[in-house]
Amino acid sequence: QVQLVESGGGLVQPGGSLRLSCAASGIIFSIATTRWYRQAPGKQREFVASISSGGSTNYADSLKGRFTISRDNAKNTVYLQMNSLKPEDTAAYYCNVIGAKNYWGQGTQVTVSS
Repeated sequence: QVQLVESGGGLVQPGGSLRLSCAASGIIFSIATTRWYRQAPGKQREFVASISSGGSTNYADSLKGRFTISRDNAKNTVYLQMNSLKPEDTAAYYCNVIGAKNYWGQGTQVTVSS
């Protein structure tokens, strides 16, 4: 059974940083493309970043330069480093990987507020 567990969210002031983690069981991240999405209240879920099996990364244009996706194959964990956070980054952040099915984690809440 595939499980994705996100962690690392919380309340941070504007300009601050957070690192989100997505730990997987039942699937090996290094042989799949893993994506981060986010969903703010009242808005559609939107793509944030992805990392392929080969390590290639891709980002939403609006987030380039502030967010960095990475992977630790030994820990089977994907990370999202978020810097210079803005109030508009407030959202629930979800990890996603497509294997036999389209798998999602439960999400971790990020709130950027002073």
